[in-house]
Amino acid sequence: QVQLVESGGGLVQAGDSLRLSCAASGRTLTFYDMSWFRQAPGKGREFVATITRTGYTTRYGDSVKGRFTVSRDNSKNTVYLQMNALKPEDTAVYSCAARHYLKVDLEYDYWGQGTQVTVSS
Repeated sequence: QVQLVESGGGLVQAGDSLRLSCAASGRTLTFYDMSWFRQAPGKGREFVATITRTGYTTRYGDSVKGRFTVSRDNSKNTVYLQMNALKPEDTAVYSCAARHYLKVDLEYDYWGQGTQVTVSS
């Protein structure tokens, strides 16, 4: 079992930056590709970013490309999401998720509880 705990959310103004963390316990993240998702009130879950287990490959949702950066430190069992130039439309609950790198289907194995990010205009 892997437990994922997000932190770093908060209330910021448009244009500010935040760095979210996703700390894992229970098992090493070395074997897991990691992703960030977000969900705004009244909307469905939106893909934000993903990073492969080695950190060599990343991919981003169109709405955050060029502003957000995903990274990981496997020695700390932690994944990060650096968010720059935040916009009010980035307001959402941000969650991290882990998927074993050998998994064929797209279902994630573990999810965190999420951290709230609120961007005021």
